[in-house]
Amino acid sequence: MKKITLGLISCLLLSGVAMAQKTATPRIVKIDTESLSLVMGVNKDGYLLFHHFGPKIEDATPFLKKGEYRREPTYEMAYLSSGGRNIREPALRVTHANGDINTELVYVSHKETAAGADGARTLEILLRDKVNPLEVTLIVKAWQKENVISEHVVIRNAGDKPVTLHNYYSAYMPLKANKYYLNHFYGAWAREMMLAETQLTAGIKTVESKRGARATRCENPSFLLALDTPLAENSGNVIGGALAWSGNWKLNFEIDEFAILNISAGISPFASDYTLPAGATFETPEMIFTYSTAGAGGVSRNLHDWARNHRVYDAQTIRPTLLNSWEGAYFTFDEKTLTDMIDDAAGMGLEMFVLDDGWFGNKYPRDNNKTALGDWQVNKKKLPRGIGYLADYAVSKGLKFGIWIEPEMVSPKSELAEKHPEWIVKGKGREIPTMRYQWLLDLTNPEVQDFVFSVFDETMKLSPNISYIKWDANRHVENAGSAYLDDDKQSHFWVEYTRGLYKVYERVRAKYPNVIVQACASGGGRVDYGALKYHQEVWTSDNTDAITRVRIQYGTNLIYPSLVTGSHVSQVPNHQTNNVTPLKFRFDLAMTGRFGMELQPKDMNEADKEFAKMAIANYKNIRDIVMQGDLYRINSPYDNSGLYSLMYVSKDKTRAVMSAFCIDYRNIMPTFKLTGLDPAKRYKVTELNEKKSKFWANGKTFTGEFLINGGLNPRLMKNLQSMVLLLEEVK
Repeated sequence: MKKITLGLISCLLLSGVAMAQKTATPRIVKIDTESLSLVMGVNKDGYLLFHHFGPKIEDATPFLKKGEYRREPTYEMAYLSSGGRNIREPALRVTHANGDINTELVYVSHKETAAGADGARTLEILLRDKVNPLEVTLIVKAWQKENVISEHVVIRNAGDKPVTLHNYYSAYMPLKANKYYLNHFYGAWAREMMLAETQLTAGIKTVESKRGARATRCENPSFLLALDTPLAENSGNVIGGALAWSGNWKLNFEIDEFAILNISAGISPFASDYTLPAGATFETPEMIFTYSTAGAGGVSRNLHDWARNHRVYDAQTIRPTLLNSWEGAYFTFDEKTLTDMIDDAAGMGLEMFVLDDGWFGNKYPRDNNKTALGDWQVNKKKLPRGIGYLADYAVSKGLKFGIWIEPEMVSPKSELAEKHPEWIVKGKGREIPTMRYQWLLDLTNPEVQDFVFSVFDETMKLSPNISYIKWDANRHVENAGSAYLDDDKQSHFWVEYTRGLYKVYERVRAKYPNVIVQACASGGGRVDYGALKYHQEVWTSDNTDAITRVRIQYGTNLIYPSLVTGSHVSQVPNHQTNNVTPLKFRFDLAMTGRFGMELQPKDMNEADKEFAKMAIANYKNIRDIVMQGDLYRINSPYDNSGLYSLMYVSKDKTRAVMSAFCIDYRNIMPTFKLTGLDPAKRYKVTELNEKKSKFWANGKTFTGEFLINGGLNPRLMKNLQSMVLLLEEVK
């Protein structure tokens, strides 16, 4: 009876589609923000077409009358499926229950809801296949003040038999311009978020990650697309995009024979055919877009505002300054080593101490990275009085306390691996590849999800004074396979692993809403807006070298706000690069993000500790501007000027911080024009992190008009010189 009912419903649905197609009346389907419009339209054949994403258009009806002058009839679909006239990479590709590999989506209806508490209006557009019982709801959210939109789809199998999804991207956008300049991110461990610009030509360019876990370690699911002219900081039309997903992802940029750039973005279809049962739905992650007529700077400020207001977890809470134990102690420490570091951290004015790797394991002690992951008992030899004693000690010194975990991973040499071999990701009948002496736990399995949650939960129970967790993940997926998933569902692994991770995050946040959780995955392996829904910050890179961090943090902050970018002062020679940089340069750069230190304070002399104390106090005074202010970049490390400079400006433009770094020798003095200030205000200039400033403008007051147009010219010419200026309104 159920089968007959579903079949009848399918027939009714399909007849409704046929009727809608025959009687389709051209109409505009549009959603706006304060400054932008996304314009779509239904044509006479019932197809939903894309017309415009960019500056706001009040009357979009002329789009319905625009003629097309091509030799072949083709449409710019708002969500492109594989079938009909399509000659491009489809956003949706399905094999239907009857073996049909074509899908032609036609418009059925749409509805728009007013802005809710988050300031976003929502547009839902229902599409159906012409022949088969498949529905797609395209969901567009438009955040009004931030001028940001998101797109994702819900795919529903309305039939009575399973279908197979091959491509199921979140968004599709066909754009028209004379030239397209793609700016995307690449790199490697300790060299994340390097920026590359490519002028797109005919064909398809793909940026993709197939790592499964720590999926942003080498590439990032974000981009800036400059239209007509190369990317500039303060001018030009630029689209910014970022996918909110922490697993495999793919961004496609395809210029077709009509010079249209077709963008498709979402979960990577690599080895991920997904069987959708009768009546079931599949929801894709959000693809975030913004548009700026003011260059890369406008894109960054829009995305940063949106992230702080609507995406980053607990974005309004002040992030504490901290000392992390890793590079100062590694695995070799005892209780006194840590209490001495706590004493030094308190003495320098820091606000938190974080105990990194090495505190757990008894049968297999965690004395190096070869053992004990999975065995989350406090190591009795190193810490006989436990974590509670250390946390209490930190609090007694006026500090908060944090601790490191890596709950998704397991060491081959561990009690957990011995007890639960079925929990480990492994291809059937194949060896388990070992990376960094560890394996990956199978988060598609609810039992593993329970275990991973319990690691967090039991760690928090070690002391009521734990207020910060550094959640690490130091390997990606290899020889993918799940003992939990059925044989015919192994291709679901890549999606279900990430969904399993998010289920754990949801449980963590339900029980521990106030704890700070850093997303660390070999450094920058989880820098994405999917993870940031649950995390206050990310560990930007395992590379703490200030010289390399210039480009890493520049790239990161093109898309993600400084609020989330952990940036630490470490000792020299640097442990990753062997570079030697001045202490002031290291502090000045670390102060452009969430500030921390990662060294052994006992290796610092008294003069260095006094400098640190002064700089930390200065950072606390400007932290609100750096965390919540608008970012204006003055010099890019890629522009061959030998300089990197940037400003954070408070929303009311009464205070600002300008940071400048000489990264290559110059024979002329630079001039920094301080974009972002109010030309009508007057600002006092104060140099920070110098006991006796020699800068001619220190202590003087200037109009915003002069600072914007005339600028300041410090003697910043020698490699590794740096400067931080505080600007405050004088009335």
